[in-house]
Amino acid sequence: MSMDTCEAASPAANADRILLDAKLSVPQPGAGGASRAGLVETARSSHCRVVGVTAPAGYGKSAFLAQWAAAEDRRVAWVSLDRLDDDPAMLLASVASACCRAGLCDADLVADLGDRSVPALGVAAPRLASALRASPVPFVLMLDGLHELRSPACRDVLEVVISAIPRGSQLAAASRAEQPHLPRQRVYGDALEFGPADLALDAGGARQIFAHANVSLTPERAAAMAEQTEGWPVGLSLAALISKDSRSQPATVTGDDRYVADYLYHEVLSQQPKAVQRFLRHTAVLDQLSAPLCEAAVGSPAAAVDLRRLEADGLFLIPLDRRRQRYRYHAMFREFLLGELCRTEPGIVMTLRQRAADWYESNGCPELALEQLLHTDDSDRSARLAATLALPTRNVGQWPAVVRWFAAIGDANIRRYPPLAVLAGWEGVLTGDPARAEGWAAFADTASFEAAPADGAASFDSARAMLRAGMCAAGPEQMMADAAFAVAQEPAWSPYRDTALWLLGEAHRLAGRTSEARSLLDEASATAATMSSSGNLVLCESELAVLAMDRGEWGEAADRLGRALATVDESGMHDHAMSVLAFAAAARLSLHHCDVKQAGRQLDRAMRARPSATYVLPFVAVRLRLQLAKVCVAMADPVTARQLLREIDDILVRRPALGTLVDEVDEFRSVLAPGGAPGAPGNLPLTSAELRLLPYLQTHLTVGGIAERLFVSRETVKSEVSSIYRKLGVSTRGQAVQQAAAIGLLAD
Repeated sequence: MSMDTCEAASPAANADRILLDAKLSVPQPGAGGASRAGLVETARSSHCRVVGVTAPAGYGKSAFLAQWAAAEDRRVAWVSLDRLDDDPAMLLASVASACCRAGLCDADLVADLGDRSVPALGVAAPRLASALRASPVPFVLMLDGLHELRSPACRDVLEVVISAIPRGSQLAAASRAEQPHLPRQRVYGDALEFGPADLALDAGGARQIFAHANVSLTPERAAAMAEQTEGWPVGLSLAALISKDSRSQPATVTGDDRYVADYLYHEVLSQQPKAVQRFLRHTAVLDQLSAPLCEAAVGSPAAAVDLRRLEADGLFLIPLDRRRQRYRYHAMFREFLLGELCRTEPGIVMTLRQRAADWYESNGCPELALEQLLHTDDSDRSARLAATLALPTRNVGQWPAVVRWFAAIGDANIRRYPPLAVLAGWEGVLTGDPARAEGWAAFADTASFEAAPADGAASFDSARAMLRAGMCAAGPEQMMADAAFAVAQEPAWSPYRDTALWLLGEAHRLAGRTSEARSLLDEASATAATMSSSGNLVLCESELAVLAMDRGEWGEAADRLGRALATVDESGMHDHAMSVLAFAAAARLSLHHCDVKQAGRQLDRAMRARPSATYVLPFVAVRLRLQLAKVCVAMADPVTARQLLREIDDILVRRPALGTLVDEVDEFRSVLAPGGAPGAPGNLPLTSAELRLLPYLQTHLTVGGIAERLFVSRETVKSEVSSIYRKLGVSTRGQAVQQAAAIGLLAD
């Protein structure tokens, strides 16, 4: 049986031979596409008779099938389906013609199936199924564009054909829309499915695509492009074209770029009915989609049905749960839709966002409501809602979100709502931006506001008093007065109660009232825990740990630091100003426990994050640097210790009145004075054995007694003591204890 005979008998015999050849010929894999070898091998080695490849436009479904066909040693029958195949007789004729070309059936069968008087489901489909079932050779039947088949009659005859695929052979179908035969095959364990996540490209695939366009791409940019496009192959190809046109590596690629927008408009949006286009555009203002939200925001009475239809039709709608209650659009598709909305219906954008904000707020999602309001001109509502959310967001370490909110609201609108100015001042304090902190603090001091602040503070006066206390610009006495005022103002249930207690505890510590400070910091920590205020809890526990180490209560210090560090990890506050003291104290504790390696790790964490603590939070900034300097000296790094001392001096120039903390700095300064440094450059830090022995120098134990305690020889103790003296730059036991206390290895 010749190929010419098969084609002559085809129901498409009167059509142009070139069109028929294109429809039934396996396309050549594109030279510019990414390799799908891994997916091809997975499909070929699968024992499943049915392989479904389902994804929106541009995911490389056809290219994947073409690469698979090129790798096959079995017969391949290929059909590129189009809208004319959405007829059971035409569909069967097309499939039969492809099978005839592949040598799986004869021309007589093709001719018989082309007779429209033959019932498709009752006669034609069973005859084609019988021929496939009896095929003497294994094969792969590939149907590209299955979404073109919409009629139930076509789906019925396809089920008959699928049922006849013998073991060892496979049917592979690519579709933009859901494939109706897959649920049944899935139940039988006879379906292998590839979706958008499987077809999405990683950084390696991005580099392949850019390389074909003769555009170099660094590994970092490749990873960024893969993330921005969510691995969408066409998005990456278009990004490569954009880059080639601009002759530079693209900083970003978005859905409203004209190349991307043109593709999505012609391949996706324009193919949809007007009502669907309108629904897509209107819902693009939503970060996430649910039926109730869509009903409220866009006025769709059957949003659940609409969303399910969009998902089924492969319109870049991604389910966020297994119950199909929450969705999101592919990021680039959403950007495209937003661009279309602003272009075609600019007057409705504000209304849609206001409706969405109303729904979010009434359904307990104020953060999402604010995200919508930030895109509207309702600055008053945005400012009040941002003030409400700033503290709880800060408390869990999510300062970047707060910073973004404030930037979007703008300084002019912040000034219109003074309580938000106080929060903007705290933003500067806790993100290491002194100019912003001082600017907003100065504004708050001259502003007036009589109403109850939206953030839950007892009063505007109390809120700005706490900001003044935290910045400590006028010294400990004024700090104590401001903090005491706030403690008196903020009741037990106030979200600012822990902040007021923390600040008052810090003021007492600067005044040398250690016992009162410990009590207030402990109460502040307990209050912060009940309020899930991560930042205050971390800082209070760190301060209490330092006080415990200074008293020689190393067990208490370990417990408190364990709690602080766990909170830092849980909240992701590793670069936060309120976390750095915890790292510094942990380094000191690790040295006491003879764990030099861990001390180094904690020291590195603290050194990296210390720029976030500046002179606008002076007692924290100085104390953490003092703790770090002590650790550096103990680890025989006086150069870094002196650098930290210079940083402390820079802070003290701006904040000279820090009470007893200044005395602690001066005491440590004497340790680093020329000739008095306990470790000249090049000396090694104390070894683990020496650190283990060091605490016994505080006792009246003799060398022999220490040897018995440590289960070592007298000679070992003598050798280690001599080494300690040399490294600390001392000559007596008492001097060694004094120097060790000065650098934090022993309690003062």
